[in-house]
Amino acid sequence: MERVWEIHGLTEDEYKLIREKLGREPTDVEAGLIGALWSEHCSYKSSRKHLRKFPTSAPWVVQGPGENAGVIEIDERVWVAFKIESHNHPSYIEPFHGAATGVGGIIRDILSMGARPVALMDSLRFGELQSPEVKSLLRGVVSGIGSYGNSIGVPTVGGETVFEGPYVTNPLVNAFCIGVMPAGRIIRARATKPGQVLFLMGSTTGRDGVHGAVMASFEFGEDSEDKRPSVQIGDPFFGKKLIEAVLEAVERGVVVGMQDLGAAGLGGSVTELAGKSGLGAEIDLSLVPLRQDLTPYEILLSESQERMILVADKTEVPVLREIAEKYHLPWAVVGEVTDTKRLVVRYGEEIVADIPVSLITDSSPEYDREVREPLYYRQVNQTDQAKVPPTDLREALYRLLSSPNIASKRWIYSQYDFQVGTNTVVVPGGDAAVLRLKWVEKPELSTASGIALSCEGNGRMVFLDPYEGTRYVVAEACRNVACVGGKPLALTNCLNFGNPERPEIMWQFVRAVEGMASACEELGVPVVSGNVSLYNETVTEEEQRNVYPTPVVVCVGRLEEANRYTDIKFNDTDEILLIGDVFRSMEVGGSEFLKVVHGEVKGPVPKIDFQKERKLIDLMVRLSRENLINSAHDISMGGLIVCVLESLFGTEFGAELDIYCEERADFFLFSEVPTRIVISVPHSNLDEVKDIIEESGVEWMYLGKVTSDRNLTVRFNGEEVLRERITNLEEVWKRSLVDRL
Repeated sequence: MERVWEIHGLTEDEYKLIREKLGREPTDVEAGLIGALWSEHCSYKSSRKHLRKFPTSAPWVVQGPGENAGVIEIDERVWVAFKIESHNHPSYIEPFHGAATGVGGIIRDILSMGARPVALMDSLRFGELQSPEVKSLLRGVVSGIGSYGNSIGVPTVGGETVFEGPYVTNPLVNAFCIGVMPAGRIIRARATKPGQVLFLMGSTTGRDGVHGAVMASFEFGEDSEDKRPSVQIGDPFFGKKLIEAVLEAVERGVVVGMQDLGAAGLGGSVTELAGKSGLGAEIDLSLVPLRQDLTPYEILLSESQERMILVADKTEVPVLREIAEKYHLPWAVVGEVTDTKRLVVRYGEEIVADIPVSLITDSSPEYDREVREPLYYRQVNQTDQAKVPPTDLREALYRLLSSPNIASKRWIYSQYDFQVGTNTVVVPGGDAAVLRLKWVEKPELSTASGIALSCEGNGRMVFLDPYEGTRYVVAEACRNVACVGGKPLALTNCLNFGNPERPEIMWQFVRAVEGMASACEELGVPVVSGNVSLYNETVTEEEQRNVYPTPVVVCVGRLEEANRYTDIKFNDTDEILLIGDVFRSMEVGGSEFLKVVHGEVKGPVPKIDFQKERKLIDLMVRLSRENLINSAHDISMGGLIVCVLESLFGTEFGAELDIYCEERADFFLFSEVPTRIVISVPHSNLDEVKDIIEESGVEWMYLGKVTSDRNLTVRFNGEEVLRERITNLEEVWKRSLVDRL
């Protein structure tokens, strides 16, 4: 028989602490609310000690961690709010609705800052595609993201999709949103004085999502199917109405504070508002608009979608009512702010909860989990490259292009509307998305500036070395933004790990956080928002399976002019250069080449020289701003040869590469050593570009030239080692993912 604390997702010690603080047994409603907000998903009780290590401030940071989203300044007219969150557990249980409501939830996080959501990105991870279950999960998740994003009118402009064995029963679905607001205007989850009302606006409340936060804080077992009732159901058309209604209320100046109803529903939202305000609140659950008969417990903790709490003075209720009715949204004044510093929850005349706000918001335990280096770490951390057998370059290239991790993801992103809103300048398929900041409905926000967005993660590299692997991920996200011409400004992160109660998993987490913190410090790019998703594991009688430790980051950067960006595509007769950390030894640890061609997942993870990385990023911003190059593409999965091909695919051109170096040809072509970018330069600009590169202290190597014959020819130290038709290579790259599905 389940014990009372387990019903609410609490440990026995946590339940004892609650009784001690209250001086009595908690009511069922009180225990449910505290259990939800003390869950790992809400309280970060295993991680918050370590999250303090992140740098979070810079002159352009308006709002760092602690609110619904981070906010940075783009220029004197525009601020942007952004955040990434996970919806991993719900997306495994119910792929379509889990992914769809992940999109809806992150949109409302941005909306709650008073910003108009303008773009989405997603980071997806699944098991290997041989499994019918994985194929079904992929289809459901992609369909859910597309359905919600397309219907609500927010473009999905980029992301990543990766396939690795450890994610087979624990897919990762991370959703990012960015929104725009006038400089100087920000709404926080705050009330300013007692007597202000709590105005609930949006969808009616149902039973969907009850226990959602608790469900997201435990590993999966053989009863995963039983958790389907904990997955919320979204309505994007209702969500669109809510966006317009909330923004109208903000524009009319009647909103003091705001909080979306996410984890723990109305109870979580009101408690967080009261706690951040240093005040109390009283609510009456009998006033909440319902879609079915519910108990007070269910009303308080329901995670039904498309709902917001707006804090306003009582005199503004007629205006809020007018706005809600204009958009045909149910509404109710469900309570008010008090000076008691207590949360009082009524159902009509009956009091079902009466507890100090601080007990819920400030008293959750902070665990200092045991940390232990895993046994595997020393075993996989070294590759004896001398023992890697010689590789047939042609065969290796075709096998890499066939890998679902490298193959075209057009089947995925073509299901997303990435042009709605007409502000998408660089569409999916490149290093980073670019958005213009031009708004028809608010001309005063229009500016020449643009924003660049790059979403990155590499669970394999982080598994092999959590510290260096996470530094690798951060650097790549910032480098991708620089490739399109953006100056990296800030990061948001989603930290996806297994069970923190296992010391080996906690070691991965701590080392990854320390790696991210050090990389952000070295690049001058703070972390302004984020999310932690733990317990991404499956435990059955046969096995215990954790996901790869997978920190995902989105870097946001600024372009001085949105239309002055750099694409990844080569132009006719361009000269091709390799710039960056060019003359280092070419390691293959952690690479797709080592896994796909040689069947090994081993390190070491290539280390980053951040002094060289910063110089390269600054150089790319200058070259793009001055329109001196035609293309730029960073070397990542698949190595230099895949990088060159991706700049050729979709064009009418070929390339001749003449490479002179002392490395093995396969290592040089397939290594994923970082801090390297392939650029193409008009012949007329070549000398000027070389001079600027050398002035910047960046290494460079001449690789070859773009041709019109649609062949890829590679000569290595004067000997032709590869000649292949681009059309054949492109067909394999285009078809591989689709054929597997």
